[in-house]
Amino acid sequence: MAKYVDLHAHYLPALDDGATDRRMSLQMVRAVASLGFSDLYATPHQRAGMFMPARVAIDAAFQTISEDVEAAGVGAKLGLGAENFWDDVLHKRLGDHTVPGYGGSKSFLFEVNPQLMPPGLENELFQLRVAGYLPVMAHPERYVAVQRDFTLAERLGRHAVMMVDLGALDGAHGKQEMKTARRLVLEGLAPAAASDIHRPEDQTSVAAGMAWIRKQLGDGALDEMLAENPRRMLTGELPDVPLPR
Repeated sequence: MAKYVDLHAHYLPALDDGATDRRMSLQMVRAVASLGFSDLYATPHQRAGMFMPARVAIDAAFQTISEDVEAAGVGAKLGLGAENFWDDVLHKRLGDHTVPGYGGSKSFLFEVNPQLMPPGLENELFQLRVAGYLPVMAHPERYVAVQRDFTLAERLGRHAVMMVDLGALDGAHGKQEMKTARRLVLEGLAPAAASDIHRPEDQTSVAAGMAWIRKQLGDGALDEMLAENPRRMLTGELPDVPLPR
């Protein structure tokens, strides 16, 4: 029975480095839905100088794929968010209370430069939590600072959700990323995971990542990471993680 919630996906057509057209978009939604996901949130990139589709274009693409999914009879509910790069655009939007969060909520997905962790990030995340936001860090396993120092993930996890890519658990993004993602999950520092699907064929690595969680931690942990905790996150709740050592 479909029940999982995917909070990171790039299935909106022709907006970023994800789906290139409506046909591919539908294939991607079908691929994720077939793995047991009932709620699929599109998170198009928002990064100055790289991918910055206008809100009107995002809304139009979302409306189009929503109609295609309904017409095709795919049993999935679509939602909208964004993958916000940690830059001046995001900070301006946070100040203006216009950051694109999940379904218009104050829970939002963000990413940082893999090679350079922003200075003062921990304090900024704390301030965002005080202001009522729930920051969700995309693919923490990719960040060199986290790979080198797991106490950083512990500290950041007090104020933001560490959400790993499912494909990374199977090595789709590299050996170091796989090692880091697995450790984050096994140590309870990543209470959620997502597909981060960019192509229909990503289904294979997403499914393998789900299978790895099930084998290592059981069905209960898989349900918690893909259903229970993501639903909590949509309401602004930060899932429990171990206290820093």
